[in-house]
This record gives sequence, C-alpha cells and structure tokens, in this order.
Amino acid sequence: MPIAFVATSRLPTAFGEFKITVFQDPETGEEHVALSKGLDTPPTGPVLVRIHSECLTGDAFASLKCDCGPQLQATQKIINEFGQGVILYLRQEGRGIGLTNKIRAYALQDQGHDTVDANLMLNLPADARSYDMCTIMLEHLKVKQVKLITNNPSKIEALKQLDIDVVDRVPLTVGLNPLNADYLKTKHERMSHMYKQDDF
Repeated sequence: MPIAFVATSRLPTAFGEFKITVFQDPETGEEHVALSKGLDTPPTGPVLVRIHSECLTGDAFASLKCDCGPQLQATQKIINEFGQGVILYLRQEGRGIGLTNKIRAYALQDQGHDTVDANLMLNLPADARSYDMCTIMLEHLKVKQVKLITNNPSKIEALKQLDIDVVDRVPLTVGLNPLNADYLKTKHERMSHMYKQDDF
C-alpha cells in the first residue's frame, strides 16, 4: 500500500513526551499517525504497540458509549512509564464505516440494538477496518517485533497475515462504565474480544 512518510515532531502530552509522525496515503489522502517513544535508535527486541482506530466521540469528546478514550490514554501512560512503544493511530472512524454511519448506528443502538446488529441494519460490515498501513509505519520506525496491546484477536491475526511478528499480547481492560457495559459484552460475546467474564 503506497503510504508516504510526511512529517515528524516532538509532542509533549499530559501523559509524557512523544514523537508524532504523520503518514499519508496518496490514493485516499488519509493521514495516519504514529505516536512513539524511545525509538530514536532501532529497537533490539519486541516493542509495545497499540493499533488505535480513530474514535472522535471517545478520544476527543470523552464519550461513555465506548472504551476508546480510556484505552488511548492508558496506552500513552503505559508506553511513557515503560519508556518505549508506539501507538499507530489509524483514521478509520467507527470501525471503518465513517463518522456519519457511526452516528446512524448510535441511533439504532439507542433503540436497543447492539453494535453488530446496528451496523448490519445499515447494510454495513460489523468491522470494516484494514491494517495494511501498519506495515509501512512499523517499517519506517524499524520495529520488527511487536507486543500488541489489544483485546481483539482479529488485530493479531491481521498483523500476522501482513507478516508482522506479533510475539505477545498485552491485555488492556479500562473504561468500563454502566453506559458501555453492553457494548463491551457485545465485543466479548459476538466479536471474540478477550475479556474475562468478571471484567463485566
């Protein structure tokens, strides 16, 4: 996939200082971000990596309908404390269906449908994301082995199909609240996300 490196700079955040690197897909114009720490020299072993798909409502507006914002912030804290790692922030809102369709799906969820059925009722896939861009981004950062911060087995399988060496999984269970409990149960029961029953 022809993703081009565009620009990089340091980025001080509430959770520590990172380097922000922007990549652009010249075919779609989409800009994807790597937020990294401790990778100024090529790493000699596995690197903590989270693939985080854009979630405007959760990441920017602190929505309680999902756990995306808390996952992003917790990952920044983990990487800052460890001193090395990278977040691949992919611009594929709403599991790849886009912001408008995501809000349409929210309206169906308000009527009692779960996240999977809401997407299907809109004639959309439950998860339309692609991870092809991760290859170019990790190659640019010279990351050869990954300890993936995720609860989603599909992400692990997708990276392996891209010949990315995932050597370990780091679970991340944060952001549970009464308003997203059903959402997390749906991820666990219908999308095979690796939560434990007592997480709920």
